[in-house]
Parts: sequence; structure tokens; C-alpha cells
Amino acid sequence: MSGWQATLKERIVGRGWQLIEPIEAAYERGEIDVAEWHRRIGAIIGPAYLAATNPRAQSGASGTAAEWERARRFIFAAVNRDGTFLDVGCANGHLMECAVIWLAESGHRIEPYGLEILPELAALARQRLPQWAERIAIGDAMEWMPERRFDFVRTGLEYVPRRLRPELVRHLLEATVAPGGRLIIGAHSELADSAPQLQAEVLRWGFPITGAVEVPHAQDQRVVRRAFWLEKPTE
Repeated sequence: MSGWQATLKERIVGRGWQLIEPIEAAYERGEIDVAEWHRRIGAIIGPAYLAATNPRAQSGASGTAAEWERARRFIFAAVNRDGTFLDVGCANGHLMECAVIWLAESGHRIEPYGLEILPELAALARQRLPQWAERIAIGDAMEWMPERRFDFVRTGLEYVPRRLRPELVRHLLEATVAPGGRLIIGAHSELADSAPQLQAEVLRWGFPITGAVEVPHAQDQRVVRRAFWLEKPTE
């Protein structure tokens, strides 16, 4: 891989791909199970996030506050009314607090909740956001069965091994999204001159896409940030 190709891949999937790809490959070969997959991923993510000195880096992002907002605020185009919002993989809870502020500026009031698989990151989120501490749960998104459902649920698909991603989407829709609510997938980076790849993959799994949005990458015009959402029918 050439230098510019490596740089572009970092823009698309993040620098952690060099560490995560071998773990994914070991899972695909049957050398490790899903519990070990999560343990190894957590051993990379947990220490890095906890060692960070600002809330953005504690959520896995580099850059300034303005870059954080540009890379994430756009996903809330999916939120079209007041309601509850669950951030799956909430880390230190920074997106939860930003969502409240950003959506208030758009005229929507939301009540934020979080789900985090790493207990130490959930503890950090509860410490940072004591007013919402009881709303931050510890659990595996593939198995978590909340007592309530939420109007808007945001997730990334990279939270599970690739072959389990259809099951993750199905479980979150069934177990966490309220009737008439939306499952938001993103934000993720893809090549600007390509069709939305992850969106097409979810369509192939049999899930209809309700809406989608994208913005240019702040540092590389060859890359865009994308998100899309699925709407759960009313019962």
C-alpha cells in the first residue's frame, strides 16, 4: 500500500484499522469467538480513550471541537421530533450531551441515554454526566434488552464482527427502537466518488432505508462522512 493510499484509508476507517483488522481476521478464521473479539477490541480502545485528556478523544476522535461537530452533528438530520435518544457505544457520553445542545438549537428536545460495553468507559460517562448516570447502561448491543424502547437509536456497525452486523441491525430494531422510531447508522467515512457502500450493504440484508445524509470530510475532499436511518413501522 502506497503512502497516499494508507493516508486515505486512515481517513476512511481510522488509524485503528491496522490493529483491528488482524482481530477481525482471527474471528473469520474461527480462531477466536465473539467474546474474545470484544475483549481484544476493548484492550485497544479502552486504554486509549481513558488516557485521553479531552472529551472528544475520550470518544475516539482526534481534532478540534469544530471538527468534532462537523463530523457528527449532521447525523441528527434523522431526528425530526422531540423524544428519547439512545447512543449505542456511548463511550464517555460526549455525543449524548452534544445531541441535547445541537437538537435544542434545531427546536427539538430529547432525553439522552447511553449503552457502553466497556464498564470503565461507562463509569467515565456516569462520572462526567451525573445527571444522566442512571441512563447509562453497561451491555453488549447484540444482547441488551432494555426495559423501554427509544424514539431514536444511533449505532455504528463496527461494534461487532462483520458477519454479525445484519443480526445487530435486526436486534436493535426489534429490541431498542420504539414503533415509529428510527435506527440511525453512522457516522462513517467513505470515498466521495463512490456510491454509499454501507447503505447498499444494509439494503442487501433486507432492511429498507428511510433517509440518508452526508457531508464532506473536514480534512480530505476525497472522503465524505455519511449516515442513514431505518424507520420502524408503527404497531
